[in-house]
Amino acid sequence: MMTRPQQGRTHRLTRPSIAIAAAVAVTAGVVAAAPDAKTAEPTPKLSLIAASTSVTLDSWKDDPGVYLDLGTYLTSENGAFELKVTRKSYKDPVVATQVLRNGKKTTTKALPAGLVKDFSGLPGFAQVSVTDAAGKTVLKQTEAFCPNNASGRIRPDAPAQSKYPQSCPVNPFTLGSVWGVENGWASNTYAGYYAKPVQLAAGTYTAKISVTKKYRDLFGIANKPQTVKVTVRERSWEEEEGSGSAARNAAPQSAKSAAGTQGHAGHAGHGGHEGHQQATDAPAASAHAAHGAPARPEAPAARTTGAAPTFNVGHGPYPPAPPALPWALKKESLQRQAFSAAKVGDRAGQTDGSRQAPGAKANAKRPTGKATVPDVPKPDLRSLPAYGITVSDGYEDVPGKDYLAFSANVWNAGPAKLVVDGFRSPGKELMDAYQYFYDAKGKQVGYTPTGTMEWDPRPGHEHWHFTDFASYRLLKADKKESVRSGKEAFCLANTDAVDYTVKNANWHPGNTDLSTACGQENSISVREVLDVGSGDTYTQDLPGQSFDITGLPNGTYYIQVLANPENRLKETNHKNNSALRKVVLGGKKGARTVQVPAHDLVNAN
Repeated sequence: MMTRPQQGRTHRLTRPSIAIAAAVAVTAGVVAAAPDAKTAEPTPKLSLIAASTSVTLDSWKDDPGVYLDLGTYLTSENGAFELKVTRKSYKDPVVATQVLRNGKKTTTKALPAGLVKDFSGLPGFAQVSVTDAAGKTVLKQTEAFCPNNASGRIRPDAPAQSKYPQSCPVNPFTLGSVWGVENGWASNTYAGYYAKPVQLAAGTYTAKISVTKKYRDLFGIANKPQTVKVTVRERSWEEEEGSGSAARNAAPQSAKSAAGTQGHAGHAGHGGHEGHQQATDAPAASAHAAHGAPARPEAPAARTTGAAPTFNVGHGPYPPAPPALPWALKKESLQRQAFSAAKVGDRAGQTDGSRQAPGAKANAKRPTGKATVPDVPKPDLRSLPAYGITVSDGYEDVPGKDYLAFSANVWNAGPAKLVVDGFRSPGKELMDAYQYFYDAKGKQVGYTPTGTMEWDPRPGHEHWHFTDFASYRLLKADKKESVRSGKEAFCLANTDAVDYTVKNANWHPGNTDLSTACGQENSISVREVLDVGSGDTYTQDLPGQSFDITGLPNGTYYIQVLANPENRLKETNHKNNSALRKVVLGGKKGARTVQVPAHDLVNAN
């Protein structure tokens, strides 16, 4: 079960059209020798480039503000740019280390202490200044940079796929992440949905983008700012909806404004009434801008924490990374290089984050023979402290009630993935569930019964839940149980990249949303997987899932997130399954309040 955030017009459009067909001068360093060249330097060469000399950005009357995606990219040559970002515990600060690979030799270089404070990217990486037509500076700001915002290759001989994750996690309780720009690839420097829109009136501007000095010095990036002409146009959804194709055809025609985005309707949690809505592909805008203005871009997807192989799916309460656009470098002559639009979609040599990853395929038949639990690596389920904690009333469903809502995450620290299959028995409402075990080569070597799966037939849900995966309790100050959540059966999906530095972490998990993993009513079998390094966030925000605090006195309580409460799943360690988060309830009935103290160094409610 899950909920989806309400999408009003503030969610309709946050990614502007970008000029992708115009030629751009590319320095020789961008098209340097292949990574296997004998002259390759032991450290990657990073460069800031602009994909186009001009862009067109939209400001909407009912949602004013311009998102400054100026089409600038950081390229990596002579090797991949890789950072390992970790913290030992929530009592320790986040630290970042650059990983340098030279053949079989790997070395590391610690980044300055305090440079990186969380897992969302390198803060203050890009300096952006904007001047108006009269030459007056109207905007000056710095923006963070997520190296994982990979947009595609810059050379035809670069690796067909980037080995790095495709976004930076923002779950406040993330423990470890890996960031990187693949060798011969480029990553958009735009901070995306983590950036705030800026107020620019309709008109023409000039933007200057550069890498700030501390990062130039740290990574050896040349001081070569990029200049981009910016056209801001004011638009109205009412006008667009009223005039249809006529309005699109009447819009300014330009070969520099033909970028389309492709999004998915994502999910915000596993919590409630709106439930399971499968993601759908939006039509890609035409790349042939010369025949007219770009088609109206689709709305951005619902919020996600960016754990998945796509940017646009997930269940957490945080906004997504921007969908990356594919950029293919087309060599027209030795003197001229141009970026041209490619059809939106993931395939060999192009990853733009638009595809929906397929789920793992379940076995067609239940296992036979004797059940065994072999001595092979097993998963290690752990709980994160609760977050996204709020109070609410009972809405129309249960008026007069007060509830404590929260988000909870159970993740797999490995070293083996959790694989659970459900098999249907004719005439029975429940599936029989089995946990599978694999040797170091990936061969299935055992299985054991591990409970059941149940079908939730309610409209908006309609998928199979694995029972007793986790439970949630509100404990009194003495840490004895006070209230228990009714939500304990779930479909598993890899929604959050909790720690991609653990052994055997999968940086590209498959089942990343409910539509890839939960089956249909007529399914004969279902496979649910929780990959190593990933967790599954569930938002407990509706009556029956959140805690009923109507009759509870004010004071200190603890939200307990407990993984594998009945120990039905076999794992390496059952002693780390519980996590507590302190909360302080206050207020009066109908107007309850909650204070959420910092959890060690993590100060996020």
